[in-house]
Amino acid sequence: MKRINYLLISLCCFGMLAACSRSTEERSRILKIYNWADYIDEEVLAEFPNWYKEQTGEEIRLIYQVFDINEIMLTKIERGHEDFDVVCPSEYIIERMLKKDLLQPINRNFGNTPDYLPNISPYIRQELNKTSQPGRTTADYAVPYMWGTAGILFNKNFITEEEAGSWYCLWNEKNKGKLLMKDSYRDAYGTAIIYAHTRQLEDGTITVEQLMNDNSSETIALAEEYLKQLKPNIAGWEADFGKEMMTKNKTWLNFTWSGDAVWAIEEAAAVGVELDYIVPDEGSNIWYDGWVIPRYARNPKAASYFINYLCQPEIALRNMDAIGYVSAVATPEIMEAKIDTTLDTYSDLSYFFGSLPGADNLQIDPVQYPDKKVVERCAMIRDFGDRTELVLEMWSRVKGDNLNTGIVLLIFAVFGVLFVWLVYGKIHKYKQKQKHRLRRKRKKLL
Repeated sequence: MKRINYLLISLCCFGMLAACSRSTEERSRILKIYNWADYIDEEVLAEFPNWYKEQTGEEIRLIYQVFDINEIMLTKIERGHEDFDVVCPSEYIIERMLKKDLLQPINRNFGNTPDYLPNISPYIRQELNKTSQPGRTTADYAVPYMWGTAGILFNKNFITEEEAGSWYCLWNEKNKGKLLMKDSYRDAYGTAIIYAHTRQLEDGTITVEQLMNDNSSETIALAEEYLKQLKPNIAGWEADFGKEMMTKNKTWLNFTWSGDAVWAIEEAAAVGVELDYIVPDEGSNIWYDGWVIPRYARNPKAASYFINYLCQPEIALRNMDAIGYVSAVATPEIMEAKIDTTLDTYSDLSYFFGSLPGADNLQIDPVQYPDKKVVERCAMIRDFGDRTELVLEMWSRVKGDNLNTGIVLLIFAVFGVLFVWLVYGKIHKYKQKQKHRLRRKRKKLL
């Protein structure tokens, strides 16, 4: 009897081990990718399994999911321990993930495959490395993907370039109800603080970087004050519909990101609407998204190859053409492909392309590739750390009281009608009960 039990136990253990082995083997043939929506060329994504097999001889199947908020992605990894192999957070989330030890270093041992990671602009790597933590250099854990600026998309029929060249246009009463704001607490916070310190920036007594990364209680209160002053001008807080609203002439101004502006300008031109984009003179936010391998990833090898794959110039160009944003890849092929001889303006891109000949005087789209002088008045907003909750509370107060007088009156009117109806119902019910009691008394007397 004992021998039979031992045999059964042995068989069960063997079966479990075999199942685990199969599961491990199957998972090693799956790459789970978590990315922003509409943030990669679909064909580039579909071609990766074939490229991976050519490089490694191994089959790979993709599971691709999208998110629209950095914090949702982070929560799934931090609290849910989701086994995504490669994800694409923004710079402040990369910093937060490094602080919380939620990342694996990227293995650059690609066998016979070339290492394409050095194609990344040294400037972008240097900027992203500002998020490094003690014992963890960001460049070992993250590879920049796309980058850009925050600025003003404006309709040239209603707003001049000079007007759009200052953050004042967002607060200008002339633009009441004609402004769309990105639903982004960090960008809104940074913009409000920059505008509140216009004079100090002109005097050179403070920098954009210092301002946007000051999250003291006094500064948070100041941002709240200025954002509430801005609200009468706001037609809506948008995550993605701003581009469409601008192309349809429904609003004049859109505080947005450069990549969205590129798309909107092209779409508007097709229907005869003239839009343009500018980073105001006071300065703004410059942001970076990058690929990382989370701590709970189960296929870090394929994840590293996927990141390497995206750093090829031809792949970077296809992604840029598909989504409108600018790749962090800075090679001669990219520069040559992006030169536009129909432009009248020339830009200094030596900070981005380095020592490539002619990089300091390029005919290139200034919306996608800002001139060196523009970049010098911009800065990255770092992770707010344990002050994040306070900034979010401020943001909630700002947006929570975002109803105009007409809507407030309508709400009060509706509640008033409901209140009268409820009171009337109770009075009517009371009278019915009284009548019923009187009838019963009469019946008893009879």
